[in-house]
Amino acid sequence: MADSFSQQASLKSLALLGSTGSIGTQALEVVREQPGRFRVAVLTAGRQWQLLVAQAQEFRPAAVVIGDEFYQEVKAALAGQPETQVLAGAAALAEVVQRPDVDVVLTALVGYAGLVPTVAAIRAGKAIALANKETLVVAGELITKLVREHNVPLLPVDSEHSAIFQCLAGEAMNPIEKVILTASGGPFRGRGPSELAHITKAQALKHPNWTMGAKITIDSATLMNKGLEVIEAKWLFGLDNEQIEAVVHPQSIVHSLVQFQDGSLKAQLGLPDMKLPIQYALGYPERLRNDFRRFSFLDYPTLTFEAPDAATFRHLPLAYAAMQRGGTAACVLNAANEVAVAAFLQDKVSFLGMADVVAESLERVPYLAAPTLADYAATDAEARRVATKLLDS
Repeated sequence: MADSFSQQASLKSLALLGSTGSIGTQALEVVREQPGRFRVAVLTAGRQWQLLVAQAQEFRPAAVVIGDEFYQEVKAALAGQPETQVLAGAAALAEVVQRPDVDVVLTALVGYAGLVPTVAAIRAGKAIALANKETLVVAGELITKLVREHNVPLLPVDSEHSAIFQCLAGEAMNPIEKVILTASGGPFRGRGPSELAHITKAQALKHPNWTMGAKITIDSATLMNKGLEVIEAKWLFGLDNEQIEAVVHPQSIVHSLVQFQDGSLKAQLGLPDMKLPIQYALGYPERLRNDFRRFSFLDYPTLTFEAPDAATFRHLPLAYAAMQRGGTAACVLNAANEVAVAAFLQDKVSFLGMADVVAESLERVPYLAAPTLADYAATDAEARRVATKLLDS
């Protein structure tokens, strides 16, 4: 998909969806560190309106979008900045990505919320820098079909998928035998169910290697994040289910690997810093010079790999099963997981109980084999209703 991206204009205009989150703020760091390369045309946020205002005052975008309840605050704060239009709500997200002054849309929204604006951006012919894995998890078949129809690049931002994308450079004629996604194993690697029964959110939010938002950090602790990435890889790289393997690599230096039909393996290595894959996607096909800290093997004399504990961390096999079934199964998986993680962060469900909610939701929500975009929306809503009812009971 990315091979269709030939635009190498000196200044790329960006729409950053989710600019106040972990990926969004790091993307703006990349913009600061690459003067003359990027222009920020659109910034959006859900609730962090004060940070959004500060970003808008620094980068002077043509438009900002905020959650409905904070519209008046942002409008008042930017009253002296007439060049920046202030909009609010989900519908506005789908509108701003279609602006003619936008070249690249970085979708860094959390969860299902990223699907509709990503679809709108693809239909408008925009290059997509995808940090919202749920878009492909929920509707991978639909998204990849639209990408082909509109001939737009789909550039992965997740470190694992960026690694695979980089390993595939120059290999268009060489069939993939399999891809290997690496996982840190999270903060509870090696612990059994009895040790995880009373895990608190404070413990789960302490990731050993990466600094990320709360939702993805919890997903990393349960290995659901790796499950979602497995599904995302299927659609990004046109793989069969059997071609995707996950291994635990606690050091988070080897970000992923590709094995070709001759048995050769290519890997992409680097320090655990999301700014590198963000910059690679925004600057593609050029590798932009930067001052990021460099990796040295002398600092990491031992790199280890092990199989994930699928019996304890049940989210990973649940994700594989949803991918195998296809249709709306992964949509249910994602929605139930979002509800379960939110409940865990509010101390309403145990660490191990999150997997129970996801598994039971997959059993109860009606399945559709060939869903439309409207079907995905309805399934998402029903899965959230079912998961919430399970939590309440």
